[in-house]
Amino acid sequence: MEPRSPQVSVISVPAAGDEADVLALSRIAAGSRAALDEMYRRYYPRLMDFLGRILSQRELAEEIVNDTMYTVWTAGASFAGRSKVSTWIFGIAYKKALKRLSRDRRHAAEPLDDSSELASEQDPTGDVDEAELRSALERALTRLSPAHRSVVELTYLLDYSYVEISGIVGCPVNTVKTRMFHARAHLRRLLSALLGK
Repeated sequence: MEPRSPQVSVISVPAAGDEADVLALSRIAAGSRAALDEMYRRYYPRLMDFLGRILSQRELAEEIVNDTMYTVWTAGASFAGRSKVSTWIFGIAYKKALKRLSRDRRHAAEPLDDSSELASEQDPTGDVDEAELRSALERALTRLSPAHRSVVELTYLLDYSYVEISGIVGCPVNTVKTRMFHARAHLRRLLSALLGK
């Protein structure tokens, strides 16, 4: 990365638990490569897990992580503090991943189907051992569209709230809730099929 001239950044009061990220981002905005390295190490595993599931290709996920952190390096001063730094970073990564999927047309996203049948209320995981269930769940998640898969993973694997997910994926909270509703229904159907229930 090429050196930049230091920029003055005005960052508002951080959200709870976000102080280290805000400090690192302030240092990045001032041109600190050490702060960028620190941020990269902190976010790489979580971004790789998240992007790897959306993109289904490790090499592509690594490329998007690098593109995301380059954006953090070049646009760190533009962070306005309206969300947690992690929400901002995951939002950048999510948008870059969707743009790449769209450009490459490698995966056809399933449209949100508002008229989809509701899944049976029967629990498809009934008498299944944990390893079999984990394997089936991984396979089922890969069959969800990126929009559905991202809300499930941001909620259950990365522990973001619907409000934070809304900021990451760039849609209203009610849309996040709708996507989650359809994702759960689709997962229930997929798990029933995969587990033979």
